[in-house]
Amino acid sequence: MYYIGYDIGSSSVKVALVEAATGKKVIVLNEPQNEMEISSLQPDWAEQDPEMWWQYICTATKRAIKDANIDASKIQGIGISYQMHGLVIVDKDGNSLRNSIIWCDSRAVEIGNKAYAEIGAEKCAEHLLNSPGNFTASKLKWVKENEPEVYSKIAKYMLPGDYIALKLTGEVTTTKNGLSEGMLWDYKENKVADWLLDYYGINPSLTPNIVENFTNQGIVTEKGSKESGLPVGIPIVYRAGDQPNNALSLNVLRPGEVAATGGTSGVFYAVTETNSGKSTRVNNFVHVNYSESNPRVGKLLNINGAGIQYRWMRTNTGNESYEEMNEKASQVNVGSQGLVVIPFGNGAERMFNNKNIGSHILNLNFNIHTNAHLYRASLEAIAFSFVYGMECLKDDNAKINVIRAGNDNLFRSEIFSNTVATLIGHEIEIYNTTGAVGAARAVGLTDGDFEKFGSAITTNDHVMTFLPLKNKEEYEKAYQNWKKELELILTNK
Repeated sequence: MYYIGYDIGSSSVKVALVEAATGKKVIVLNEPQNEMEISSLQPDWAEQDPEMWWQYICTATKRAIKDANIDASKIQGIGISYQMHGLVIVDKDGNSLRNSIIWCDSRAVEIGNKAYAEIGAEKCAEHLLNSPGNFTASKLKWVKENEPEVYSKIAKYMLPGDYIALKLTGEVTTTKNGLSEGMLWDYKENKVADWLLDYYGINPSLTPNIVENFTNQGIVTEKGSKESGLPVGIPIVYRAGDQPNNALSLNVLRPGEVAATGGTSGVFYAVTETNSGKSTRVNNFVHVNYSESNPRVGKLLNINGAGIQYRWMRTNTGNESYEEMNEKASQVNVGSQGLVVIPFGNGAERMFNNKNIGSHILNLNFNIHTNAHLYRASLEAIAFSFVYGMECLKDDNAKINVIRAGNDNLFRSEIFSNTVATLIGHEIEIYNTTGAVGAARAVGLTDGDFEKFGSAITTNDHVMTFLPLKNKEEYEKAYQNWKKELELILTNK
């Protein structure tokens, strides 16, 4: 018997099949083979057609079943992970009314800022644990203001994963964690933040019914089965945004555990049991195992300028492989002989209160610095930004006991991982898993046995552990030098 998991990203849809009994990976693949289209009709806009996600879900599902050579009737359940914060709106027949306004679209920033100022920091922190910001609720308000004819036809709003669940089951539902990702969950009242919808002039009846994770959230219809290739009648039992799901995939479920991601952007996601959020630099979301009696909140610190900096360096300094770049960087001493890179050239940074400070290369000496120094300084810069982000998390009451990361881009670099582990003073455990695999395995959590779930990840996926190095002084000196340059730039912005 098998479980199937989906991870709906903005670049591709990933699908994974795992053995139901053991959680062992059977197959992982993605569609399309290149990247999905993102429409940007104006600067800072980003949209995708939800029907495109569905078509790639169907194609990927059929290909996974065929390539794995399994009997589709033995798939017992579905888990869904998806890009966070997006807005999908549908009419009374469940048809999408416009493209989804996705996570990296910035059109609603001022709407969220105005709401935060008028509602007040105290109420937002106490009830939302966040600013309304540029999230789903604010994007829905943008549609109301700018596309009234479209808005008038809305039967329900939802997040990207909810739309895929609708296509499979014919039912419009959402989850607490999904609503929290849209800034629509009131932690203090433990219900939908209807007061925010009222403030925005949005009818609360547009909110879908809420279903709980690790329970039957709806079953695949004949129509959903015909299009996707999945068996009729199997349940969706789990859905979550990509970062909470990444945490679950890494067995980050308890307070003090932190999931780290080192891709194009960087993320720390720390689980806490405290319903508090005092910093607008950190976002707080209902974690996948949240309950009112046993709250589990994920504190997310996002770093836009992460792996994209190293990719830019690669593309513009000879296009060597990352392995070659890492090897050259390893020949340079800690601190890169005074060369400093500020890696924030990928838009506004939440941890700088939405300032866009850009990327900078500082103290470049033409007589001593080579491309190897640039590579090392870039890796150190990204590592230092993670360390700086960890300081922000700790300021927001996050407790850190262990950090777990996927075996992805940045964490394959010893320079990067050693620098982060040494300066933070915590081990970094590396696991070979993906969001789609985690979503598939989550189907088995209907039994509530999180210990068994975590043990399977440790047994099947652990790759290695980076320990803090004993010689911390040179790393600390380099970090303080980097931080001094960063703060000078922040002061002048």
